[in-house]
Amino acid sequence: MKKILFAVIASAAALSGTAAYAQNNQDAAGTAYIGAGVVGSRYDFDAAGAGAVSGDNHSGTKAAGKIYGGYNVDNTWAIEAGYTDFGKRSYAYSTNGSAGGLTTDSHSYYVAGKGTWPVARDFDVFAKLGVARNHNSVSTSGIAAVSGSNEKTALYASVGGEYALTKNVKVSLEYENYGKNDIDVGRKAGAVTAGLRYNF
Repeated sequence: MKKILFAVIASAAALSGTAAYAQNNQDAAGTAYIGAGVVGSRYDFDAAGAGAVSGDNHSGTKAAGKIYGGYNVDNTWAIEAGYTDFGKRSYAYSTNGSAGGLTTDSHSYYVAGKGTWPVARDFDVFAKLGVARNHNSVSTSGIAAVSGSNEKTALYASVGGEYALTKNVKVSLEYENYGKNDIDVGRKAGAVTAGLRYNF
C-alpha cells in the first residue's frame, strides 16, 4: 500500500512539475517580441533556348535576411509582422550568339496570426497564416533591355519549431511560403528561415 501511495504521489509531482515547466516555457500573455533571421530561398532561371555564359548561375540558393516582431495575445496565440529581403539575383545568358542579362530584386512584408504549442522540454511547434505583400523588380540587358516592377498581395503560411535557450531567448527553424506576384522571375515561393528572437 505504501509503495502504491508513493508511486501516486511521485507521479502527481512529476506531472505538476511538467505542467509548471510548460507554463513557464510558454510566452506570457500581453508581451511582445522581436527577432531576426537568415532566409534561404531557391531560384531557377529557365529561359528557353538560352545558355548561361557566366557559369552555372541559372539555379541555386540565395541567402538573405529578415526582421520581425510580434505580440503574444495569450500563451498560444500571437500576431506577427515582418519584412523579408530576398536580395538580388542575376543571370547572364546568350541567345543566338547575342549576350544578355537578367537581374531581379524582391522583398516582402507580411502580417500573420501565429499559434504555438509545446511538445517537449524547451521545444514548441508553431504555425502562421496571414497575408504577404510581395514586390519584385526585373531588369534586362542586351539587345532588348527592359525593366519593370510589380506588387501583389498573396497568402502567407509557415510551419516550424522553436527551442528555448533561456526564458526570453528562442531559436527557430521554419518553412515559409510567401506566394508570388505576376512578374516574379526565378524566385520560388517557399523559403527556409533560421531565426533568433527575444521576448520582452
